[in-house]
Amino acid sequence: MPNLVMPNNETMGTEISFEAAMERLEKIVEEMGSSNLPLEELLVRYEEGIRLVGICNQRLAGAENRIETLSRTPTGRPQPTGPANVQEVSKDSNKIKNEEIRLF
Repeated sequence: MPNLVMPNNETMGTEISFEAAMERLEKIVEEMGSSNLPLEELLVRYEEGIRLVGICNQRLAGAENRIETLSRTPTGRPQPTGPANVQEVSKDSNKIKNEEIRLF
């Protein structure tokens, strides 16, 4: 009779960390891909994996919301990031160069 590995109680709820969920998902994928599990065990692993993916998606969405909240200006607007800031810095440095040229 095959040794059934039942998911631990931690993975059944949503109180598991993102890292722990990812680690368990990796283990499930490894088990499903490298052994000859009976169909019923494969289904159990698949169901657990789907639950863990949902938990990971919730954790990522929460982290994204926190980052957006922390990145807002005091007026509540998102702070510009990325290429827009680079363009502004580039414009400012061109302005300074032009002013320096005019001084001489």
